[in-house]
Amino acid sequence: MKLLVKFNLIFVSVVAVGMAVSGWIARDLLQSTARDEVLNNARLLMENALAVRTYTSGQIAGLLEEQLKTRFLPQAVPSYSATEVQRALHTKYPDFAYKEATLNPTNPRDRANGWEVDIVQQFRNTADLKEFVGTRETPSGPSLYVARPLRITNAACLQCHSSVEAAPKTLVERYGPANGFGWQFNEVVGAQIVSVPMAVPLARADRSFNVFITAQLAIFTAVGVVLNLMIWWVVVRPVTRLSLLADRVSQGDLDAAEFDRSSRDEIGVLATSFARMRASVVQAMKMLEA
Repeated sequence: MKLLVKFNLIFVSVVAVGMAVSGWIARDLLQSTARDEVLNNARLLMENALAVRTYTSGQIAGLLEEQLKTRFLPQAVPSYSATEVQRALHTKYPDFAYKEATLNPTNPRDRANGWEVDIVQQFRNTADLKEFVGTRETPSGPSLYVARPLRITNAACLQCHSSVEAAPKTLVERYGPANGFGWQFNEVVGAQIVSVPMAVPLARADRSFNVFITAQLAIFTAVGVVLNLMIWWVVVRPVTRLSLLADRVSQGDLDAAEFDRSSRDEIGVLATSFARMRASVVQAMKMLEA
């Protein structure tokens, strides 16, 4: 096997291992960065919903207090306002979603379904769990969701949700007496759930990964070509000439041209040693002839 072939086998093996390791690290880092980006967006939407709830309960509910005596206005309910604001966002970004999933809601649209029930139950069973993050598959691709418990920590909420008798008549007239009652103080009744699509960030991460791998492959290919040329010029070419000269001398051609010994590298030292050996052979042959 020729020297260049051996070198290229070793070089390709080292490059393959290096690209595999660096590719695995880069892909994991890019995927993690994309997930963090989605998670930050989800938490931003969650904080936006909480801000709307706080604004509604602090500034809007009081302004509608008199109207609520004659007609129930859902705009005074913090959860309703937060959901409506997020629904407006949903019209422009349909893959984003917000829901206050509740086991026993007053408004039927807030009822927890399927996987949402499991999240609510997890909060109910784990009192110290403040946030839950997960992913699920949707028709448009993977979606990351952030969920936080809806716990009754404000006694004012029980004015509408403790019992049918205690609830405002206008509320009962609008939604009926069957749902949204029997809540207890400090009870987890539901979960705020924000869902954000991961398809776009993950696709962007894949494109960055492909660019990185392509750039690495191009760089290693260029380095391999340069190294091959360098090894051929500095090592293979002079060694080949020296081996041809040694072959001629071994066959008795003692008049073969001298090898260039001006170089001070290892090849030059080898050529000098070979020249001394040939001189010794020539001298020995002359002595035998004498």
